[in-house]
Amino acid sequence: MLSQAIGDLLPSAVGVALSPVPIIAVILMLSTPRARGNGPAFALGWIAGLVIVSVIVLIVAAGSKNPGSTSSDVVNWIKVVLGVLFLAMAARQWTSRPKKGQEPAMPKWMQAIDGFTPAKSLVLGGALSGANPKNLALTLAAAASIAQAGLSGGQSTIAVAVFVVIGSLTVAGPVLFFLIAAQAAARPLEAIKEFMSDHNAVIMMVVLLILGAKLVGNGITGLAS
Repeated sequence: MLSQAIGDLLPSAVGVALSPVPIIAVILMLSTPRARGNGPAFALGWIAGLVIVSVIVLIVAAGSKNPGSTSSDVVNWIKVVLGVLFLAMAARQWTSRPKKGQEPAMPKWMQAIDGFTPAKSLVLGGALSGANPKNLALTLAAAASIAQAGLSGGQSTIAVAVFVVIGSLTVAGPVLFFLIAAQAAARPLEAIKEFMSDHNAVIMMVVLLILGAKLVGNGITGLAS
């Protein structure tokens, strides 16, 4: 059922949306002289990355809609493996979090955002959504849930669209806010950037812990049925 598939993918979509690094990156872009070109290009690349990975996984896992099929078992094992991976990543996020009074480390490429062109921004958006290990794993989990739901082509398209829209809210949303009201957007976007930067590790730890437990449970249930 479409409603069940959407319910299953919602946690992964929210996990993608709450990824601190792309949120910080897009807000930094919106404070540069090329904001009106780089911001939309980054958001477009982000959306394209989510769509491409989702469609590829759906095509590969097309046979998993039959619960008793080998493909279905493979997808269930993928869920278990991804769940364990998420739990390991959650533990790593917790142990590597900045100590009290210590500045959180951000990727070095963020220092060069001022010199980005729209083309570089487009590529970066696609890389952070489609090639970043955390978001790639979250997208794989969402697409696997859609593949197992036994949906028609149209329903699968709707499910992917819901995943992409939710997963893009925190990236495309700030861009739209900036384009509509740049001056009004400056202060709240700066506050969001600082919050995400200060709590990067904790946010991702909680998201990965919840998703990891959910995926392991779903995968084991599917293998046992």
